[in-house]
Amino acid sequence: MMKILVIEDDAAISELICMNLEAAGYETLAIFDGDKAAEMINDEECSDAVLALVDVMLPGKDGFELMADLQNAQIPVIYLTAKDDVVSKVHGLKAGAEDYIVKPFEVLELLVRIEKVLKRTGKGREKIIVKDVVIDLKEHSVIKSGEKINLKPMEYELLVMLAQNKNVALSREDLLGRLWGVDYVGETRTVDVHIGQLRKKLDFYDVIRTISKHGYRLEDMDNEAMD
Repeated sequence: MMKILVIEDDAAISELICMNLEAAGYETLAIFDGDKAAEMINDEECSDAVLALVDVMLPGKDGFELMADLQNAQIPVIYLTAKDDVVSKVHGLKAGAEDYIVKPFEVLELLVRIEKVLKRTGKGREKIIVKDVVIDLKEHSVIKSGEKINLKPMEYELLVMLAQNKNVALSREDLLGRLWGVDYVGETRTVDVHIGQLRKKLDFYDVIRTISKHGYRLEDMDNEAMD
């Protein structure tokens, strides 16, 4: 399981981030101040971290000051902060951050950006296992009980989006915008049709759950992603 450091001094925000990351299949380590983070970054407990979500305004060393420590440990950084001024954004990105997300943020956006950073930095998942289904992100294939399942391109992309955000409720509008694009001219019924096909082809009737008046959630607490 891939470990993400959550360096955030607000306990409520840290707990919310960790809860959503863990539901999506990540391991988390919460650190609440900059000085402690600087001490821990090179410890064995953090040696396998694939990413750090870092607040800028921290007690002790601030998020910008932590960048050198994280770079030395080869841990990619996403700043997650309330500092939304252009100067701070430019500073953070020029210092070496992979991304800069301003609070408040949507959970889906955070998870998608994490996946993109992990893929870009070569730390992304290669396979995701859901029940008896193996999604091979490198080969772009889906295997169920040893048999290859032929999915249409958008069915595959929808499955990957759900699997990468397992146990997280995704709205029809989010799925439509992320997969078909914000300029797509169509109804959310398009999502429902593709969900129906995935359920049928993968026998995921009890895996892809309908969230009333919202969207869908892929439920799987048993399996982990493979990196």
